[in-house]
Amino acid sequence: MKILISADMEGATGVTWPADVLPGTPQWERCRSMFTSDVNAAVLGFFDGGADEVLINEAHWTMRNLLLEQLDERAEMLTGRHKSLSMVEGAQHADVDGIAFVGYHAGAGMEGVLAHTYLANQITGVWLNGVRASEGLLNSHVVAEYGVPVVLVTGDDLACEDALGYAPGALKVAVKDHVSRYAAICRTPARTAAGIRAAARDAAALAVRHEPVAGGPFTVEVEFDAEHLSMAVTVVPGVRRVAERKVAYTSDTMYEGIRTFKAVTTIACAAVEEQYG
Repeated sequence: MKILISADMEGATGVTWPADVLPGTPQWERCRSMFTSDVNAAVLGFFDGGADEVLINEAHWTMRNLLLEQLDERAEMLTGRHKSLSMVEGAQHADVDGIAFVGYHAGAGMEGVLAHTYLANQITGVWLNGVRASEGLLNSHVVAEYGVPVVLVTGDDLACEDALGYAPGALKVAVKDHVSRYAAICRTPARTAAGIRAAARDAAALAVRHEPVAGGPFTVEVEFDAEHLSMAVTVVPGVRRVAERKVAYTSDTMYEGIRTFKAVTTIACAAVEEQYG
């Protein structure tokens, strides 16, 4: 049995505000250890549950945040950018039996600690076939096309609630309770590690590949906080403006959909000016 862990940081233990997740800050350096603790707890739990292999895909920001030297020696880690499937790289290979979303968060425009979708602040909402979408929802459709089930989700309580919509059968572990975008009631790393390990152990039983799900076509709408961003991203083929600050595109598969989404967010990020956005 092989498990893939998609590891994001905003939903990690102790993380509540931007400095906790921005590479290079003292707070980020401090929170890297708690992030690694969450991921390692999942690794240990999956091995407890019978996994033969665990591959961790770094999915936050520069994708160079986890402390390799603190991970269980049986695990392997894919670190760094640029990857075909970004946050869920590895799911396209036929040897992955299940995936865990560790450190996930709610989407742009939703309530949740550090809620966003790909871009930290410029996107105010994303919709997939009319449903407001988080990264978890988008990624769940990507992995479904390869027959890989989502078996575990960790993050704040609202990230776990969000996961009920896209992975109702997955085990969920809330490491903190949302108070506001930049505040949460946090459990200690010892408590969250124990909870994640126990859940991962049980989640291993859910790691059974299924037939690939062809759920397309997929229409993705992206709303920005400034109209010039919606104009800028229309250089991507198929992306059209549907409102002053909103664009949309349709893809036959979610593989194509997530790659277009990555192109849209990359261009939008490059079009942001330092002071005025």
